[in-house]
Amino acid sequence: MMRLGFDMDGVLADFQSAFREFETRLFPSQPALAAGQPESVPEGADPEPPANRKAEAGTLYEVQRRREAIWDEICATENFWTTLKPTVDGGVARVHEMMLRHRWEVFFITQRPDTDGDTVQRQTQRWLVQQGFDLPSVLVIPGSRGAAAGALRLDYHVDDSPQNCMDVMTAGSARPILVSGGSGQMISNARKLGIAIVPSIREALDLLEQVSDAQSNPTLLKRLAAFVGWK
Repeated sequence: MMRLGFDMDGVLADFQSAFREFETRLFPSQPALAAGQPESVPEGADPEPPANRKAEAGTLYEVQRRREAIWDEICATENFWTTLKPTVDGGVARVHEMMLRHRWEVFFITQRPDTDGDTVQRQTQRWLVQQGFDLPSVLVIPGSRGAAAGALRLDYHVDDSPQNCMDVMTAGSARPILVSGGSGQMISNARKLGIAIVPSIREALDLLEQVSDAQSNPTLLKRLAAFVGWK
């Protein structure tokens, strides 16, 4: 019996498209921002940077101001987390079907902030039920994803954050699967560290299907791990 963790946004729920809709409505003539939670200005940061850094700092502060405005609108939307579209149609229902067939224990782990309406946990549970997963176990954890994976004794965890995957890998025995269609230094580092990388939840579930089928064959499981880069 495998114990699996699934991140929500970027893995199962299409938060990015919803973020873009709010951004387009609020700032129609501005270039798109990277969807993500706002970062606070570091304590002690100089509100009036030197002249040679004013242009760069001004841009950064403007980006931060826009991101905070978008998040203010998101958090003021009643039951926002129930409105998201899935990243892959039928993805959640497939997780449910595979859970029953392979006797997995599944946990949905998220760092979503509060919005108007129900609690984040309840909104997320309702969304998962609507997508075809009954009785979902949802954990809203603001801290380290690695600590959560260790406490839950996960065998595998699927996430769209390279940092979360690294936390999971270093904090316990869970093997991370990174959902990412991008590239860059962070992705390259993740691959070198032994994190399996797939383009979507569809391929992540294909991989987990193979892992489940190979549980009774240690040699096959070892070959599969080597193929995807797990160490």
